[in-house]
Amino acid sequence: MIVVAGEALIDLVPDGPGGDAGLPALLPRRGGGPYNTAVALGRLGTPAAFCSRVSADTFGEALLDGLRAAEVDVSLVQRGPEPTTLAVTEIGADGSAGYGFYAGGTADRLFELPAALPDTARALCLGTCSLVLEPGASAYEALLRREARRGVLTLLDPNIRPGLIPDAAAYRARFRSWLPDVTLLKVSEEDARWLDGSVEQWLAAGPAAVVVTRGAEGLTVHTRQGAVYAVPAERVAVVDTIGAGDTVNAALLHRLAARDALSRAGLAALDEAGWGDVLRFAARAAAVTCSRRGAEPPHAAELG
Repeated sequence: MIVVAGEALIDLVPDGPGGDAGLPALLPRRGGGPYNTAVALGRLGTPAAFCSRVSADTFGEALLDGLRAAEVDVSLVQRGPEPTTLAVTEIGADGSAGYGFYAGGTADRLFELPAALPDTARALCLGTCSLVLEPGASAYEALLRREARRGVLTLLDPNIRPGLIPDAAAYRARFRSWLPDVTLLKVSEEDARWLDGSVEQWLAAGPAAVVVTRGAEGLTVHTRQGAVYAVPAERVAVVDTIGAGDTVNAALLHRLAARDALSRAGLAALDEAGWGDVLRFAARAAAVTCSRRGAEPPHAAELG
């Protein structure tokens, strides 16, 4: 089982151009980086569980329905009466997405450290808003450290949302403090620039590998052994990029599991052919997500 921990929220996505007042209609879509990753894993056929705190409101019920439809285990989900976090999405001319968040007093911020994860858990994936918004961020951080120290592979996707980070320097320092407990770090080029560090520095701090997503230029992995492997992006007509990075997380974990490489030793043993297979699969999966509106990751049958 792969456990994904973090927020589940509702994306309000523009439905076409603005109306008479210049304001587009907004359609509610299930979302949140960790949520999208969990759904993508389930659709790919990988046993997955979601670990979070979800509202008991109508949006929260819809989020749980989406997880169940993807056959994701929801037994680790905590519930609360607080409202669901909302993210208002703006789509650029190139399909890129920007976000404004309404997260004050919402359910996912009140996540508490759960008891030990199931013995079947082989990997833990975390990131995005859940590692920023307190008090839940400290609980997710504690989960990362605890599971890493009992040998679970950890994937961190910081998925930076600058508008949610009041003190950039403090967050960057906190990010660096996580790295000794991170097995696989995945960052976008934009994240890497914002974090103001280098892949070499991050690898020296702990991860076995760093995967950098480069949008239309593809994906690159840097390994602790000093190897660098890259693959091009799959060409597709981009509708929007919502959920593309989350799909990459799921596809990486899915393919690594298929290669029995969900461990530091497993990552270290991958050669150029092995990493090429993993990265090409992730590029293909992300391309499908980019080809349709909202975070709609592919099912296994769509990837051949």
